Amino acid sequence: MKKRFQAIMGAAILLAGLTGCQEELTAEKPIIYLYPEREQTVTVALRCDGELLCTYPEYQDGWTVTARPDGTLVNAEDGEKYSYLFWEGELDTEYDMSKGFVVAGEDTAAFLREKLSQMGLTPREYNEFIVYWLPRMQDNPYNLITFQEEAYTQHAELDVTPKPDSVLRVFMAYQGLEKPISVEEPEITAFERTGFTVVEWGGTEVV
Repeated sequence: MKKRFQAIMGAAILLAGLTGCQEELTAEKPIIYLYPEREQTVTVALRCDGELLCTYPEYQDGWTVTARPDGTLVNAEDGEKYSYLFWEGELDTEYDMSKGFVVAGEDTAAFLREKLSQMGLTPREYNEFIVYWLPRMQDNPYNLITFQEEAYTQHAELDVTPKPDSVLRVFMAYQGLEKPISVEEPEITAFERTGFTVVEWGGTEVV
């Protein structure tokens, strides 16, 4: 049975089966920011191992936009301005929950602000991430929070033309916990923005 999960990208189980079989989960609200060095036309295509459930603006075998250095996008299809590209879908993948951070629900906002900033998100980007996810996480006694890389990017590929100089894709998979558990904490690598930069963030709840 397919399940929808909450992400602004999305995907995603407890320690006894952290890397075991997982059902298709919804990559929620992955959103994509484009920051070219100069105003230019950019096309973005998604190749997902799964099904797109919702896109904004509407996905027509890809998006074609005029992108500006401040991140403003003008969609070629309707001529309207957008701050980012949004998609949500069900992904056929497994997420590794064996490494992560166990965080008290009441500490979620501060934790996300610290880690997302450390990864390289700007205040605008990490605040938009936090206001989407915080209402879903803060009332849990604890959360196991993981940041997925290959498990996400290999099943939700981005094809951007012209090719960007730097790409940051942050995808969180989390699970609510009644009690804290012991897991290995991964190292966080800082992202360096150079030239034409693409940033994406999203997530999912593992249930």
